Amino acid sequence: MANLLIRGGTVVNADRAFRADVLCQDGKIIAVGEGLQAPTGATVVDAGGQYVMPGGIDPHTHMQLPFMGTVAVDDFFTGTAAGLAGGTTSIIDFVIPSPQQSLLEAYHTWRGWAEKSAADYGFHVAVTWWSEGVREDMGTLVQQEGINSFKHFMAYKNAIMCDDETLVNSFKRALELGAMPTVHAENGELVFLLQKEVAAMGITGPEGHPLSRPPMVEGEAANRAIAIADVLGVPIYVVHVSCIEAAEAIARARARGQRVYGEVLAGHLVLDDSVYRHPDFATAAAHVMSPPFRPTGNQEFLWRGLQSGNLQTTATDHCVFCAEQKAAGKNDFTKIPNGCGGIEERLAVIWDAGVNSGRLTPSEFVAITSANAAKLFNIYPQKGSVSVGADADLVVWDPQGSKTLSSKAQHSKGDFNIFEGRTVRGIPSHTVSQGELVFVQGDLRAVQGKGRYIKRPAFGPNFTATKLRSESLTPTPVAR
Repeated sequence: MANLLIRGGTVVNADRAFRADVLCQDGKIIAVGEGLQAPTGATVVDAGGQYVMPGGIDPHTHMQLPFMGTVAVDDFFTGTAAGLAGGTTSIIDFVIPSPQQSLLEAYHTWRGWAEKSAADYGFHVAVTWWSEGVREDMGTLVQQEGINSFKHFMAYKNAIMCDDETLVNSFKRALELGAMPTVHAENGELVFLLQKEVAAMGITGPEGHPLSRPPMVEGEAANRAIAIADVLGVPIYVVHVSCIEAAEAIARARARGQRVYGEVLAGHLVLDDSVYRHPDFATAAAHVMSPPFRPTGNQEFLWRGLQSGNLQTTATDHCVFCAEQKAAGKNDFTKIPNGCGGIEERLAVIWDAGVNSGRLTPSEFVAITSANAAKLFNIYPQKGSVSVGADADLVVWDPQGSKTLSSKAQHSKGDFNIFEGRTVRGIPSHTVSQGELVFVQGDLRAVQGKGRYIKRPAFGPNFTATKLRSESLTPTPVAR
């Protein structure tokens, strides 16, 4: 691999920002400091007036996902290529076995699909049912395949929803293995009931979607998952926190010392539920995802969660369906495939709405877009850090550059952009993956199959949510 020197920029890590050059060789960062000399033949990038940050890590994507009778249109190449264009250099996608399917079988299927990825990738594996075989597969995945997180859907009744028995068994097994459970927190039984009630009222369009999934449905599930994790003593990660009720549940648990972590999507930070009342069906349906976008007021609360540290990561839940696919629910909102895009836009939207507004410092931006995800999923400082020895996954960020986000300009295969027409200030000028320039001033140079599978080690024995329950539940002898 050729050498690459990024000269004259301000390096921004999660802990501090400082002027420095960054020298990369053979896919690694080999020097960070002022006045570095470019080796013979090295490519030099002038980062004067710009920031040099760790490439974004999107810990929640669904490339090529088979879901609700169709398949997401972005595969692992087009989806990760779009990410590179926006400064995201790594993803953690989801293996989702069918009920009764072997976790290992599903994992190998996803590994095959991901071989075309243009950026580095890892996986969370969903537990959609329970058996002794599932228990054994979890062990193999952690100990041999580098999986350290397992996903649990508390929604989608009669499909991939976990009941409480499965949650308890899987959480307990995850603790034994040094893995972290993650949850999609929505009460699937309530959603199922409310969908029927909304339909009975004659509401069949996309506006029925948020009515069938009110905030308390998410809040209840978050509280339940957190309580189960607390009893078992296992840390827990709550994906796509969208409302005050769920964010408060996390904050309460953290205030009492429980290891609970929360993720928020870029879309949930800047959009509200008025999108479902758009008169054009295709536009309203394009925003259908779960949890849905929420009433005004929830967005500011999510920003406060990021500022306070009660929410740690940002993601996209990138799962793109085109208008033709969304039209399957033309007369029944429950049949609209759930999913939106955003992997290319996430960093710019969060910088513009977060850093430019004063809500976040540049270092806090790095924390919530890369470093915290790397730490939580045990790949830090290999990822999420501009430091010697780290992977040379970088984004050179032009804080004065601007663009208007649009489906016509995006690299995703989707035909809609949930941030359509939003003008952002602060965009990537260059993206570096494995020490090579893959995006240069609008020129995307993604290479199919270049991405690597990144194993994530299990956590150590002290990574528990609370004091070991066996100690805390030991009765004190009573003197007689």
